Amino acid sequence: MTLEDLVRLRRARDLMDRDYAEPLDVPALARVALMSPGHFSRSFRAAFGETPYSYLMTRRIERAKALLRRGDLSVTEVCFAVGCTSLGSFSSRFTELVGESPSAYRARPHDEGAAVPACIAKIHTRPVRNGEAKPSSPP
Repeated sequence: MTLEDLVRLRRARDLMDRDYAEPLDVPALARVALMSPGHFSRSFRAAFGETPYSYLMTRRIERAKALLRRGDLSVTEVCFAVGCTSLGSFSSRFTELVGESPSAYRARPHDEGAAVPACIAKIHTRPVRNGEAKPSSPP
């Protein structure tokens, strides 16, 4: 992979970071990177260790966690606010990455992080990628 390829891949990754709520798909991201969709997907995975879809969903779930902590939006409203179009897929992916359902996450108190600066909280509340979340404990 060339340095130029990496620059173009970062451009597409930056677009996902910035416009995560927009309807982004691999062909659109590949156009930003000036690559074919197949080459883009393979190169993205090689460079960043995950597929473009997985990276985008992690960004969306990360933002969803922040919105759910606020508590003023329903899970459905949060789902659509972060760019997901299926509540079921959103809930499944959220549970996979966070280790609890969006409803359970929204319902529990989040006061412990209130005094932590947002830039630090973001690091500690970032969803774990690739299904590495701890399973929730049985009731």
